[in-house]
Amino acid sequence: MKKFLLIIFAAFVFFSFFISCTGLKTTDSIADAIIEKPQPPVVIMSKGRVAPEKMALFLLQNNPQAQSDYVHTLAGFYAQEAAFEGVNHDIAFAQMCLETGFLRFGGDVKPQQYNFCGLGAVGGGDPGLSFPEPRIGVRAQIQHLKAYASEEPLKGENVDPRFRFVRRGTSPTIEGLAGTWAADRQYAVKIESILNRLYDFAF
Repeated sequence: MKKFLLIIFAAFVFFSFFISCTGLKTTDSIADAIIEKPQPPVVIMSKGRVAPEKMALFLLQNNPQAQSDYVHTLAGFYAQEAAFEGVNHDIAFAQMCLETGFLRFGGDVKPQQYNFCGLGAVGGGDPGLSFPEPRIGVRAQIQHLKAYASEEPLKGENVDPRFRFVRRGTSPTIEGLAGTWAADRQYAVKIESILNRLYDFAF
């Protein structure tokens, strides 16, 4: 009996070793939808890794009342506009989710302003800036992030009225947005929390 148990144990050890060497996983279908989290610092001028479909489904999971077609279109805008300026769209999208409460809004900024990051909204009822359409609102956010993160010139026409007020290149990572973009000292922590939830999201 002992010999039999030893054989079983040895077979188990061998199989485990084989699996670890070959890299096989029993949860490949789930793992495919999970993206490895970046280690701090989270650099703004970098390449986004989350597909627009996943971003949209993530937002809809957090706000089932949001209009699905609109959310999918918006996620596409983030991927396109961010890639054009070299900004990480994962970060920009996570920031939008934080600023708008996953498109619930409810604060001084109203949905029809297409101001997805609170540009110009300083509290006390001030609604901040408005943009003519969603893509322009996304573009302004991307340009404002680039203003903080880089000294490189914009590739597209400037649609961000507050771009010129930013001291260029002072915040290459999201950590630098706390106390600058927003007065909240936990601002970067909150963005990173949503970002990690986005990377963990499986569908």
